[in-house]
Amino acid sequence: MDFAAAATMDFAAAAATVFAAANLAAAIAVLAGLFVGVGQGNVAAKAIESMARQPEARGNINTAMIIGMAMAETSGIYGLVIALLLLFVNPISNAFISYLGTIGG
Repeated sequence: MDFAAAATMDFAAAAATVFAAANLAAAIAVLAGLFVGVGQGNVAAKAIESMARQPEARGNINTAMIIGMAMAETSGIYGLVIALLLLFVNPISNAFISYLGTIGG
């Protein structure tokens, strides 16, 4: 085996590792959306419980709940954006895909 073939195999192994790591990181980033949903459900349940106990404080509780949920939702959106960037804009992943195209054809 010559040096060029060995270098190509090393590139393929390194690119595959980065590609796998990017997909794993994207999956972890998407989990942020799952946890945001659980947290928002908990906040809504507690807000409804609070409004049932003190109906006169409904306006303040509702406002605080809406602001808190909006701030929590941003972390889910950031997780989605990071996952999309890792999957579709990662230059090493794109290089790996183009490398696989040169092997197959």
